[in-house]
Amino acid sequence: MDDSPWGDVPSQSQSDIQPESTGSSAKDSGATNSSTPSKPTSGGPRPSSSRKVPARKIEVQPTKLEAVDDSLDPLGPLGAEPAPETPSIQADQGPTPPRKELSSRVNRPPSATSPSLVTSEYEDSTLPVGRPKGPPPVQPQATGAPRQTQPSVSVEQAAKPTFDISVGDPHKVGDLTSSHIVYQVRTKTTSKAYKQPEFAVSRRYRDFLWLYNALHNSNPGVVVPPPPEKQAVGRFESEFVESRRQALERMLNKIAAHPILHHDADLKIFLESEAFNIDVKNKENREPDLGQNKGMLSSLGINVGGSSGKFVEHDDWFHDRKVYLDALENQLKALMKALDAVVVQRRGLAEAAGDFAASLSNLAQVELSPIFSGPVQGLADLQIRIRELYDRQAQQDVLTLGITIDEYIRLIGSVKQAFSQRQKAFHSWHAAESELAKRRSAHEKLLRQGKSQQDKLSEVGAGVSDAEKKAHQARLLFEDMGRLMRGELERFEREKVEDFKSGVETFLEGAVEAQKELIELWETFLLQMDAEEEAPVKAQSALREPAATESLEAANQSGDNTEAVPATTTDVALEQDA
Repeated sequence: MDDSPWGDVPSQSQSDIQPESTGSSAKDSGATNSSTPSKPTSGGPRPSSSRKVPARKIEVQPTKLEAVDDSLDPLGPLGAEPAPETPSIQADQGPTPPRKELSSRVNRPPSATSPSLVTSEYEDSTLPVGRPKGPPPVQPQATGAPRQTQPSVSVEQAAKPTFDISVGDPHKVGDLTSSHIVYQVRTKTTSKAYKQPEFAVSRRYRDFLWLYNALHNSNPGVVVPPPPEKQAVGRFESEFVESRRQALERMLNKIAAHPILHHDADLKIFLESEAFNIDVKNKENREPDLGQNKGMLSSLGINVGGSSGKFVEHDDWFHDRKVYLDALENQLKALMKALDAVVVQRRGLAEAAGDFAASLSNLAQVELSPIFSGPVQGLADLQIRIRELYDRQAQQDVLTLGITIDEYIRLIGSVKQAFSQRQKAFHSWHAAESELAKRRSAHEKLLRQGKSQQDKLSEVGAGVSDAEKKAHQARLLFEDMGRLMRGELERFEREKVEDFKSGVETFLEGAVEAQKELIELWETFLLQMDAEEEAPVKAQSALREPAATESLEAANQSGDNTEAVPATTTDVALEQDA
């Protein structure tokens, strides 16, 4: 009986066991219990002991309730009143069922409740047989001090990797016929898709152009930031190389910050590949359709080669955006033209100041009088500094506001390409619908002919199903592209406001600083001229003061003090005035 696997037999004294176990019946019952523990043995005291099993099981629970201490809870005491101590159960007295303490449970949060307490409340043995047990009651949050929680971050922001891309070190490579500029692209990222968190590769302009075309073809409907345009004349000049470097850097950072484009495999190849040309060729060999400007539409078996008929926009929202983008493009082009005129004017002023400085310098060298040649040479040096200031301001205008205007003119072109892809998707959808109508008409014609065309009827029916699938895919693609473009245009508007605000602020700050520097140059020059004019007067007065003193002393010694003193002072005053 002590080795019972059930572990629920009540403890009994040896005197209680002896009357029940007699002869071979006790051995048989012991053997039965040890051999088949899954079936309880029958006997006189067994029913009574099985009825006490729930009581004995409940008896263990109060001892666990006594061990619960709020001071050991990780959240500290929550103000709940301690449960009253359970009186010890006598050996000859049956255990009393525990009472649920509703008042203390209400003030205790679910996290502070011990697992054993929840189990004792949930697993109530007094429920009738066959009745399902409900879930444990949800306890309200305690009204104590609030938990210190960090500010919530969206899942997209937490999972979005960060990129810091810089394009620098432009240098010319190649001979006279194949010369080009190579840039160093350095990347720092937290994305796990890359082998290392920091790496650098060398890329030329046509590699950036490949990245733009690949991203545009693989992601229809997405506004891909474009690279700067080509320039045949003056492409190795320092100013043009610097403006192109900044434009390429802005392009890569905008692509990496895009929620869709930073997952693209083409961007990974561009940023990380050491053998870039070989990887590009291998990718084009594996995916020949993508190299032919088909992309996702071709992967669905939809023809995007050309548009059949003129596209008429039925969505007023897209129609208004298209009209707005056309007007914005014209305004930006006019603004770019005006800024170019300002830059040309500043460079003209710089050139004129340089010519003026050269003429003044030649005049200062020819003039023999040092009193005149010195200020002229100082003015020539001032004009040289003014020329440098105008040149620097013209270049800063191009690199601040000019590069922003040029970038958004090219972005509008990218938006128009997304509109063109949407138009191609629309024509593909209607072409699939017309093909489906033709197949349905042929199918209905065969149905009217009767049962003589069963083989052909099944073939045409399969064609109808295939056409329905393609038409459905084309319609879903057109609708998805529309939703995607709505988000892209809203993103375009937000970034346009931020970029133009930053560009205009930088432009105005540069203009103000240039004017302050120009005023400071002129004020410094005037102060120098005043100092040079006062220097000879002070020198002459310093030389005449000893001579006047000597004449006064000689007159005093001759005895004619009354007449000599006024005459001498008058002569000195007249000489100083002269």
